[in-house]
Amino acid sequence: MKLILTILFIMVSAGNVLAAGTAVDYQVNGQTYEGYFVSPKAGAPLVLLVHDWDGLTDYEVKRADMLAELGYAVFAADLFGKGMRPTEVVDMRQHTGELYKDRAKLRALLQGSLDAAKAQGGNVDNAVSMGYCFGGAAVLEQARSGADLKGFVTFHGGLATPEGQDYSKAKGQFLILHGTADSSITMQDFANLAVELEKHGVAHEMITYSGAPHAFTVFGGKRYHADADHKSWQRFVEYLQATLR
Repeated sequence: MKLILTILFIMVSAGNVLAAGTAVDYQVNGQTYEGYFVSPKAGAPLVLLVHDWDGLTDYEVKRADMLAELGYAVFAADLFGKGMRPTEVVDMRQHTGELYKDRAKLRALLQGSLDAAKAQGGNVDNAVSMGYCFGGAAVLEQARSGADLKGFVTFHGGLATPEGQDYSKAKGQFLILHGTADSSITMQDFANLAVELEKHGVAHEMITYSGAPHAFTVFGGKRYHADADHKSWQRFVEYLQATLR
């Protein structure tokens, strides 16, 4: 009986550790940001998760917890600033627009988030970066900067390359997951990215899902597409298993 109780205690404790994701305040260039870190164990492979244009919300926390249940540490970045979680489209456009116009700041925020993950014990030497919508565009910006990560993943992310940039410094394996019915980021954008990645010898896999519109992974959203969400998540999990030790 004592042995059984001990085993149960260990199991409950392990579950509590897994559930103990925490908000993390960190500084980038004198401004405070609030990310979210969760890890099943010390040294777990790391996923840097970058939010959509409404900031770091319960959606990203849910995805982070889903990954933690699979054995990955996750740092969900904050690119807008602590307390900045826009709910109106005009404000979302303002925050993302400012970063699109200031690519140096965007890159600094991504590196600052990675540094914050490392400070929490995240294994940045065994890591990939992934993002949703705006976060996907940010992840590709990070890749073009030459960030030394094992891979970069976008879900219905912005795919256009800014003028004057290219993928000559990009490292790692790319996974681009896109909706064929996305009218915001078109299939022409998708094709252009494929040509660019091939031109620069960047290893990549790019998948589109029929009938899936923009934001197809967002639970409960008007554009949620269950089939595309399930298939893209499964491919992402397989990618992580193959890419991270």
